[in-house]
Amino acid sequence: MTKISPLVVLDCDSTAITQEVIDLIAARVGKAAEVSAITEAAMRGEYDFTESLTARIAMLAGLSTKSLRDVARQITFSAGFEKLIGLTHAADGKVCVVSGGFMEILDIILPPKMVDRWHANRLVVKDEQLTGQILGNLVTAQTKAEMLARWATEFSIPMHHTIAVGDGANDLEMMKVAGLSVAFNAKPVVQRAADYSLSDSLGPVTELFSRLKS
Repeated sequence: MTKISPLVVLDCDSTAITQEVIDLIAARVGKAAEVSAITEAAMRGEYDFTESLTARIAMLAGLSTKSLRDVARQITFSAGFEKLIGLTHAADGKVCVVSGGFMEILDIILPPKMVDRWHANRLVVKDEQLTGQILGNLVTAQTKAEMLARWATEFSIPMHHTIAVGDGANDLEMMKVAGLSVAFNAKPVVQRAADYSLSDSLGPVTELFSRLKS
């Protein structure tokens, strides 16, 4: 029997963690309501994600980079996240996170959890303040699919041994290319597209390892 060493790739905001990071940052510049409304519309698939993210990031201009460390301290991980990491590693698998959020936050919160790889947007900073821009290309739905495939190649894990976990419309592309897809506390459009749907805890994702094709 072929040994299955899975690659689990999770979205970050409202999946690996319970919050939307951009909403936490926006609260610090008095734009919480405006940013949250756009975030919700984008996750429902009602708003082009790239355009929505560009608009939201622009609202963050002027925020001190020191505030990002305060935001990181507010973050809580979803129930079962640490169990998922432990059991995946016990199966000689890997756990990665890909996000339309920000590397400045992921670089703080993910190393202590022993996540294997992560990828997100990098904010442009000038004079220790956010400019409201992103360095390089935005992380899109297609980027997430590409990163899943790249990590599978890096770790020599077959694509049919991969699991994508997400909650919003921008997770659909990586869910299409993964061996299995899991909607976690997800919007209806994601629940309809996913192979499995979970709520409350990420722990049961590990129970799907046996359902990956050998």
